[in-house]
Amino acid sequence: MRCPSRARRTRALLSALIVSVFAVFCGGEIASAQQEPSAPQPVSAVQLQSAIAKLGDLDYSARTNASRLVRRTPAAQAVPALIQAVSEHGDGYVRYRALVLLSGFNDPRAKDSMRESLTSPNDRLRAVAYSFFEHNPDRALIPQFVTAFDTEQGEFVRPAVARALAAAAAGDGVEVAAARQALIRDVARGEDFFRSSVIEALGDYKAAFALDAITSVAKLDGPLQDDAALALGKIGDKRALETLAAIQRTASRQTQPSIAAAICLLGVNCSSHESYLVETLKFTDRNAGYQELLRAAATGLGALGVAGHQEAAASLFDVGIPATEDSTRAPVALAVATIALRSTRLMMTLLEQYADREKAVALLAEGFDMLEEDLDKERFFAVARRTYWESDGASPRRVLMQTLIGTLDF
Repeated sequence: MRCPSRARRTRALLSALIVSVFAVFCGGEIASAQQEPSAPQPVSAVQLQSAIAKLGDLDYSARTNASRLVRRTPAAQAVPALIQAVSEHGDGYVRYRALVLLSGFNDPRAKDSMRESLTSPNDRLRAVAYSFFEHNPDRALIPQFVTAFDTEQGEFVRPAVARALAAAAAGDGVEVAAARQALIRDVARGEDFFRSSVIEALGDYKAAFALDAITSVAKLDGPLQDDAALALGKIGDKRALETLAAIQRTASRQTQPSIAAAICLLGVNCSSHESYLVETLKFTDRNAGYQELLRAAATGLGALGVAGHQEAAASLFDVGIPATEDSTRAPVALAVATIALRSTRLMMTLLEQYADREKAVALLAEGFDMLEEDLDKERFFAVARRTYWESDGASPRRVLMQTLIGTLDF
């Protein structure tokens, strides 16, 4: 799921506008929440096949209810049917949705379908497959990933390749060395859109081997300076502090939140830097004309939340919930959703404790609508369902899971 890079933030915020317009034309209606069953529910083979066929239905309610049914079918019944749909169904979008749903069952048989999908002509299937191997690294696939890193043309697939490669680049060996070399090379090569995704991936996977390459980018005043600064903080090597302190004196106002978050992630003056981010977010919410600074502050707090700073995550809710303008709600919701995907346990704990839970979950839902990482969202959904089934009937945690399931429509 990740703290959004500049290019991905732009796409996500455009999605926010589309979601808002859709809500207006639909009267704000979404599929009504249903009481969650206490365990997976067997269905007939005909019902299951009918639901899979509707995964690509143009009607929102039809495809949402179809996904609900498949997700709640026992794995022994659902997994073989989804594997068959991925390989044989005539509708490419159905194959894509089936592959996403398959990932939520955490079944070892899914790996073969994912491996085969790496070479699919369907961009969506390839992106899902690379995302799967990001979370389930297989070093045997590194040579294939390195080749794909050079040849993949899909705009939304290349970032997934970069993340899968970064996840696999831990450890030693010839294959790992080739992965690291390819990643370091692309920190400084190609379009900014793709360089940003590589830098972000290296930061998220704490790639100390890329410290020098990312430091070189961070020293340059340009569109990737904020991404590079934040990545240095995520990597966690305190050698980066000298560079961050230097650019903090000269960088633009819009880059300062990323630098502050990075220094906090290194464990230096974290309280003051986090306070700066919170105050910046509040100021830009109250005063128009600082949109880039607002987005940067929300992203910085999101990065701290992903790293385990619960107070930073809570501050996003504190500002985002009462906000009435999309200019604030959209970037804040996006940061909240990123935390949920990257640090699910922290988000669940925070939502359990948060006083205005329903509004907090509604803000989270807005962020989920903007995020493109369907496989990561499916992983979150799977955790929520499993937690619901494993929790006591009247426990606060089970009530929270029911709220999440109903509001996020899964």
